[in-house]
Amino acid sequence: MDVKNKTIVVTGGGNGMGREMVLNLLARGARVAAADIDKAGLEETTKLAGGKAANLSTHILNKADKAAVSKFPEQVIARHGQVDGIINNAGIIQPFVRVADLGYPDIERVMNVNFYGTLYMVKAFLPHLKKRPEAHIVNISSMGGFLPVPGQSVYGASKAAVKLFTEGLYAELMDSPVKVSIVYPGAIGTNITENSGVKSPGSSEKNGENSKFNPMPPAKAAEIIIDGMVKDRVRIYVGKDSSFLNTLYRLSPGYATRFISKQMKSLLPA
Repeated sequence: MDVKNKTIVVTGGGNGMGREMVLNLLARGARVAAADIDKAGLEETTKLAGGKAANLSTHILNKADKAAVSKFPEQVIARHGQVDGIINNAGIIQPFVRVADLGYPDIERVMNVNFYGTLYMVKAFLPHLKKRPEAHIVNISSMGGFLPVPGQSVYGASKAAVKLFTEGLYAELMDSPVKVSIVYPGAIGTNITENSGVKSPGSSEKNGENSKFNPMPPAKAAEIIIDGMVKDRVRIYVGKDSSFLNTLYRLSPGYATRFISKQMKSLLPA
């Protein structure tokens, strides 16, 4: 779908990859409704948009709040006149601990934001998207959605749920004007650890846990995702690590699991 003159909603638009997708879409001539729980982050996104900010609206939204999400489409339409696509980007990780040591509040928070928040957004916007001549839903999963990552088992479960949910949507909407894409980012240089309110064991530097994985810059990741959206790609792998581990896991699930477990070992408590 060509995004020029289209209205696209982006959750998590106040920082990281979400912010870069907002800026990328604006540069391509789209109108954007950026949603986030971080007011200051959204203000910074608006500032960075510069002369394109006239085509940007910002919305304080917790996508895990079903009632708030149900009212969101009307807010977007009131501001932009239409809605042509949504990018469900906002997400959080869990504390870097094993399932036995993970509390139920953390489990519920991760599932509520990552899976139920995505579900709420799709349910709220889908009736409006189906009325458009063409529309697009982009859901962000993760490498952890197809490959088990020790210390992120519940996060992975939430992203695996997003994966299969999105594939089901694709099958259901195949004969409709609504295209569907699922995104599998690898290591991206964002503040997801800090924004999730968790700390990586053994790392004293901000995002230090990601340095060993040579993370991709968020702007590059955003470009790949929006390019995939424009080209109506069903699956979008972001980063060589994501593509490599997807292939490895398909060829040998056992070997791939041992490989990633070894990589993650230093991040888990003994």
